[in-house]
Amino acid sequence: MSRTVHVILQRDIQKLGKGGDVVKVAAGFARNFLLPQGFALPASEGNVARFEHEKKVAAERAAKLRASAVDLAAKLSTLELRLARSVGSEGRLYGSVTSKDIEAGLKDKGFSVERKKLSVDTIRALGTYEVTAKLAHDVTATFKVSVVAA
Repeated sequence: MSRTVHVILQRDIQKLGKGGDVVKVAAGFARNFLLPQGFALPASEGNVARFEHEKKVAAERAAKLRASAVDLAAKLSTLELRLARSVGSEGRLYGSVTSKDIEAGLKDKGFSVERKKLSVDTIRALGTYEVTAKLAHDVTATFKVSVVAA
């Protein structure tokens, strides 16, 4: 039996390689750790072809998602969202405006953005604020939120 084998890494492994790489490792390391943990597959012709196909499909899916995120970012950057809230003396809000409120306002305007992707501090006064939405890995959009008295 050979002392080394070739395997396809399923995910990034520090000091070994990135996901999708075909690497040469000790047979015991592959048999006892990489294969049972699901970190690698044996590098047979079928597995290599299947993995290449999966990478191609994933790249196409990522390109579609990025294109839709760029389109959404362009639309969001022109948006000014107005939120009406009741206020007390000195223009202070009763309560606050949070990312949940902004998400609901965006949904009313026809945009679907999760509140986890919105970067905003808690708003406690009337005024205009800039909110950043991280739509994809390298796609962000900044839009304005105006808090007005109801």
